[in-house]
Amino acid sequence: MDAEVEGRVAAERFRRDHQLGVQPLGDLVTVIEQATGIDVAVLDVGPDEHGLAMRDPDRNVVFIGVARTEHPMRQRSTLAHELAHVLYGDWADVEADDWSEPSPREDRCRAFARHLLVPVEGVREFMGDPPEVALASLSAVVQRFLVSPAIAAIALEQAGHIDRATSERWGQFYTPQLAARFGWTDQYRALRIESGRRRAPQRLLARAINGYALGVLSAQAIATLRGITLEEAEADLDEAGVEPVDSAVAWADASELPDVDVDLSDLDGGDEPEAEAKRDAG
Repeated sequence: MDAEVEGRVAAERFRRDHQLGVQPLGDLVTVIEQATGIDVAVLDVGPDEHGLAMRDPDRNVVFIGVARTEHPMRQRSTLAHELAHVLYGDWADVEADDWSEPSPREDRCRAFARHLLVPVEGVREFMGDPPEVALASLSAVVQRFLVSPAIAAIALEQAGHIDRATSERWGQFYTPQLAARFGWTDQYRALRIESGRRRAPQRLLARAINGYALGVLSAQAIATLRGITLEEAEADLDEAGVEPVDSAVAWADASELPDVDVDLSDLDGGDEPEAEAKRDAG
């Protein structure tokens, strides 16, 4: 089985196992976290870093991290690509730095990401039987499935709507170009804002908020996790009605205290030897 077929079969199986059908996947971070239980975070990283997948073998905990970016379609592709590495268990014998090198392993992860994000059958259902496929069709697939023009063009080709030459030509477009030309720039800008935000794993943030509600974690910790200011975190918590429990100490009334017998006889036993020595020396 070649890398393209292997990636497609794995993506179809993932969608089938998690009842995702062939429709567009919305918030991919949430889809991955809810479907797999894997923690996902959007992080501040270096300019050349896009994503990584890690596993703690002692606790068998898996984590996916992707970079904040102004390229939302690329971020989604990176998420799907890293999910493929997790499903294939690629960390078993390969260092993360090697994943950028051309290899059958990388080819199948790229194929998985494409077919997960934009299934060929999903494109066929969406396109129907159009009398003519024009550049507007490419824009529509990009906008609906939230993928790059290059990925959308490949999907249109595999669905039988365009030929290889058209696919290669359309794959040279950029998403902002299509958005501006076909009237969805406002949506694209909103996507850019969202992909440029830090984002903590949902389970981790939920535990932290619970800790805040119990009075054992500060609002500043919530703000740090979310990458926002303390004032913003406090405002969000207040709006949601999340408040720390009242941990004030309940003081007992003096009348409620028990009687205690104290023996003070030793206090009347005279001066200590050291004190007497000092007095005699004077």
